[in-house]
Amino acid sequence: MTKGTAKTNAVIECILSRSAAKYYDPAATLSDDEIRALVRIGTSAPTSFHMQNWRFIAVRTAEAKARLSPIAWNQPPITEAAVTFIVCGQLADSSVIPDRLAPLVEAGVMPAEMVPEWEIPARNLYMDYPQRQRDEAVRSGTFGAAAMIYAARSLGLGSTPMIGFDAEAVHREFGLARDEVPVMLLSVGAERPGNWPQKPRLPLADVLDLV
Repeated sequence: MTKGTAKTNAVIECILSRSAAKYYDPAATLSDDEIRALVRIGTSAPTSFHMQNWRFIAVRTAEAKARLSPIAWNQPPITEAAVTFIVCGQLADSSVIPDRLAPLVEAGVMPAEMVPEWEIPARNLYMDYPQRQRDEAVRSGTFGAAAMIYAARSLGLGSTPMIGFDAEAVHREFGLARDEVPVMLLSVGAERPGNWPQKPRLPLADVLDLV
């Protein structure tokens, strides 16, 4: 990276200028197509063995927001932001891998004989390890949410990731499957004045070891 790259590269500038929004314009909305575009970007994030083990519930109507708010500490972004995503990670299941890889085989990207080379080690990694399955659900959901956070910023929108919610109530109220984990809530919408800039981070010397 050359000197000054962080100032001239639009992607890096987007990342470095992002901060969790607290104040949203409650009158601003996002169309369903705009919501789909954000999720499409989210699903470009990496997942283990290309399992794509995630799902996104877009809470965007007044009725749905009223259902979510009381089981999520009545946090203002839920009712004021245009949409709040319930980011769901799915427990890692190696049996889905042949279906997930089929489009790659059909497109000539991956030879068919390579599919078992992915499925078998994934089975060994996850099948008998429930904690690993759950860890992968959280990882995948977090990767997807992070992509959506930066995409929102690049579009001039604010975002707020939140972990303050009753997971069991969210699971029940929004019909999550047994293998789904509500990883986080992610509000996205047009900001109104008063939000902070990005907060200072720890010095690199405190968090980086070069070995």
